[in-house]
Amino acid sequence: MEIKAHRRHDISDKLWNKMEGLLPGTKGKVGRHGKDNRQFIDAVFWILRRGAPWRDLPPDFGDWKNTHRRFSR
Repeated sequence: MEIKAHRRHDISDKLWNKMEGLLPGTKGKVGRHGKDNRQFIDAVFWILRRGAPWRDLPPDFGDWKNTHRRFSR
């Protein structure tokens, strides 16, 4: 599997384990849950680190429109 260069800065497993249960939309809680909360967090951090517009979000982070909509909520 090819590793993407921007994945170098994704959050670590250790950090993810600490914050996973704090996010809204977690499985087991009331309401809908996010398809992939970790991917969403990594996508938001990617945008914030680069100061890039949402449309420049790499496709392997998911659809930029859905990610932006979720971020805006």
